[in-house]
Amino acid sequence: MKLVVVSAGLSVPSSTRLLADRLAAATGRYTSVDVQVVELRDLAVEIAHNFTSGFPGRALSAALEAVTEADGLIVVTPVFSASYSGLFKSFFDVLDQDALTGKPVLIAATGGSARHSLVLEHALRPLFAYLRAVVVPTAVYAASEDWGAEGLADRIDRAAGELGRLMEGLGSGAGAVRRAEVADTAGAADKADASVVVDTDTAAAIAPRSLDGALASADRFTVIPFEQQLAALRP
Repeated sequence: MKLVVVSAGLSVPSSTRLLADRLAAATGRYTSVDVQVVELRDLAVEIAHNFTSGFPGRALSAALEAVTEADGLIVVTPVFSASYSGLFKSFFDVLDQDALTGKPVLIAATGGSARHSLVLEHALRPLFAYLRAVVVPTAVYAASEDWGAEGLADRIDRAAGELGRLMEGLGSGAGAVRRAEVADTAGAADKADASVVVDTDTAAAIAPRSLDGALASADRFTVIPFEQQLAALRP
């Protein structure tokens, strides 16, 4: 499976990149992954040009494609002004809005003080929830004093384990089919306001008899026109 690491560190060497590398290595202990690192520092100019021209440069295009095709993501940002960095946000602003739908993501951040640790919950997690990613429960924050101290290694291992297991689950045949079905039905629902998505395993047990034919589809999910549902509920 392909694991893409997005690092928004600016300095060299970078504690942000160090945390990203440790998270990637820990994930590799839970599942077999091919790791690709995207350094946003190297893409800053192309990201800015993309905003003004509407077209990504060659390097930025390759990075966006890598993120879109990844089976899982690790994203790490330094804390700037109590939030993620502008470069970090700009990269995900130019990414296609559907690229992260259903994709496992591990969020992490670095900062000079432990007081900024809540950036993970008030900034990063809402951002990736908005992008419809599947964010692992454990987020990792590393303050300056955390390096070499007890606790950081355990948090890294716990978060990496969650990401690895999630990638294994969603990367299996059944998981891949399930994600495709969800994406297809979500697209159909967006295009047809008068339709809803019904889980046929549940609906078959509770739906009126007049819906039986519509629910006999071989697919797990079926789009049932809203008018048909109303008709089935009428006496």
